[in-house]
Amino acid sequence: MPTRHDIRNVAIVAHVDHGKTTIVDAMLKQAGAFAAHQQLDDRMMDSNDLEREKGITILAKNTAVKYHPKDGGAPITINIIDTPGHADFGGEVERGLSMVDAVVLLVDASEGPLPQTRFVLRKALQQRLPVILCINKTDRPDSRIDEVVNETYDLFLDLDADEDQIEFPIVYACGRDGIASLTKPENGTVPADSDSLEPFFSTILEHVPAPSYDEDAPLQAHVTNLDADNFLGRIALLRVEQGELRKGQTVAWIKTDGTIANVRITELMMTEALTRKPAEVAGPGDICAVAGIPDIMIGETLADPENPIALPLITVDQPAISMTIGTNTSPLVGRGGTGKGAEAKSAVKQRKVTARQVKDRLDRELIGNVSLRVLDTERPDAWEVQGRGELALAILVEQMRREGFELTIGKPQVVTKEVDGKTHEPVERLTVDVPEEHMGAVTQLMGIRKGRMDNMSNHGSGWVRMEFVVPSRGLIGFRTEFLTNTRGTGIAHSIHEGHEPWFGTLTTRNNGSLVADRAGAVTAFAMTNLQERGVLFTDPGTEVYEGMIVGENSRSDDMDVNITKEKKLTNMRSASADSFEAIVPPRKLSLEQSLEFCRDDECVEVTPEAVRIRKVILDQNARGRASSRAKNN
Repeated sequence: MPTRHDIRNVAIVAHVDHGKTTIVDAMLKQAGAFAAHQQLDDRMMDSNDLEREKGITILAKNTAVKYHPKDGGAPITINIIDTPGHADFGGEVERGLSMVDAVVLLVDASEGPLPQTRFVLRKALQQRLPVILCINKTDRPDSRIDEVVNETYDLFLDLDADEDQIEFPIVYACGRDGIASLTKPENGTVPADSDSLEPFFSTILEHVPAPSYDEDAPLQAHVTNLDADNFLGRIALLRVEQGELRKGQTVAWIKTDGTIANVRITELMMTEALTRKPAEVAGPGDICAVAGIPDIMIGETLADPENPIALPLITVDQPAISMTIGTNTSPLVGRGGTGKGAEAKSAVKQRKVTARQVKDRLDRELIGNVSLRVLDTERPDAWEVQGRGELALAILVEQMRREGFELTIGKPQVVTKEVDGKTHEPVERLTVDVPEEHMGAVTQLMGIRKGRMDNMSNHGSGWVRMEFVVPSRGLIGFRTEFLTNTRGTGIAHSIHEGHEPWFGTLTTRNNGSLVADRAGAVTAFAMTNLQERGVLFTDPGTEVYEGMIVGENSRSDDMDVNITKEKKLTNMRSASADSFEAIVPPRKLSLEQSLEFCRDDECVEVTPEAVRIRKVILDQNARGRASSRAKNN
């Protein structure tokens, strides 16, 4: 079969924070993708605000570099897909891998292969893609290059890789400095025999197969991603498998339900560096963007109108975690932070608080996110949203909050399934790196959550790595407690490991809640009296309502408290009148921590200004009646 030697398609896959986006930055700079006067940011591929804030890649993105070989040959276009390293965004990884002919597996020279390394590598091996191993961050003082290479070989064997896949080339790199080498450097040093990524580029050209095609085959192009433009409308990103795609051409659009419609390509664009530029034609192996098809979806095919042949749909893993997302039903709905001033009033007018607005936004998210499901519930203003993990759903809620939505979020639950008449629940493989002195605390923590230790290794550096198989339910609310118990030093990562029979009841949070028993503003006087009872979440002056959770009780049951109580004024002078006790600073919970904190009878109120935890039933008496009914039943 003929091949196109002027193009290579490769995806960079790795665990979170092993340096994918940094090494793509260095490739772009060294390939001359930018003019000398351009102002460049670090991690240019992380264009989303949330990606920059959290320091992780959430959306798979493609870029293209023109590489000029040193022997003076014709320039070669290298299409690079930067994929997320977190298993919660696995739908993005699967779509990214459907566009490429090989993968670069990036592994940290100190941490070695971690759970997400296993996850992304398993996906690549299932698709029979060749692998290039890149040992990154060789300059880390605690790097252990030989052991990491051996651990990677063990991982390949563990994932049933065949002989061709195990014979992979190895590149040693320091992505931050933009240096790579084929010769192993000393631990803790930058490769000395190179001053650029030239060996990395040459390895990609040598080991990534050039796209092959059939000259007589009709047009086939696979939609792998979606984007939007204010002028062009919906843009479909696709890889041309066979034939040629031209601007102005009429093609057959094969939809997911099998129906076929003829559409015209109004605009065709190809990626150069970080921008899309107009093009006239895209051939086999090219990754391009087309406009002019308003309702096109991921996984659909553009084909020859005379001979339409559909490509297989993109399949993704099933969701494991679900949460209820509905309209805000609290007494503070639709009110700005203070409600004062012209700016606050205009901001309140732009609020999105109706069920129709929330449902439209969730339907829009389904268009570009193939790993999400939205199901109806008994209530017309709430929907069950299922996703890969807690983080993926929290990112969706955070995006909606920034867009002006006010929401009520239920406690995350697991998605179960029936196997041979028995209920099975999702389980995770959790890898924990902790200092030796915190080993007992972590083991005890996992025992409460029904975790089963599978493996334990000590690298001799004072740190221990432990692997547990634990129900996904047990990891809801785990991270906050884990960081507290390990004094903030522990590192924990998990991936989906399949389904196992129901593990039984789990008690993950021992402490009850401090619940406001009336509406009003929090006073410093009330906080001073209450801080002995537990940890408070609110500042003085914060507006609260009945049923809102204002702190964590030091005991196991809930306590209704008056946090708006004011000091009575008298005309008597007292010795203690001017002595002010210090108020312990309240604990501020992020959105993820609030979702972890929730119990079954609690939910999270999310607005653009605030994240509040509240009881599902706000009225104190109604809550008491409901709990007594539950006990009697």
